[in-house]
Amino acid sequence: MAETPDTSPDGPDRQNTDINCYCPLGGVMELLSRQYAMQVICVVGAIGPARYGTIEETLGEVSSSTLSSRLDDLVEAGLLSREQYNEIPPRVEYELTETGDELRERLDPLLEWADEQDDSV
Repeated sequence: MAETPDTSPDGPDRQNTDINCYCPLGGVMELLSRQYAMQVICVVGAIGPARYGTIEETLGEVSSSTLSSRLDDLVEAGLLSREQYNEIPPRVEYELTETGDELRERLDPLLEWADEQDDSV
């Protein structure tokens, strides 16, 4: 007797599709869940090319080592660009890449929702 494939909405094919849909999120979520990652994306997006000191000032209580690590992570991921100028004193500016700007746009609704929930949580 041949088995009839499970075509129900919650059958095996549906489960595999759901699991596969979320697999690409792993790396993105791992990066964005790091402390201050989303805030850095938002700050740099809001003020345009930004110097380290300006980002640090805007974030407030972030440690220098955490901020440096996060900036390096985001540059390595291709979300920020880092421009170093040959000046004295040295000047470095960070700016969102096209991909970083697209991410910032997609984060906006999430941040708005989180702000609305802030009063109730």
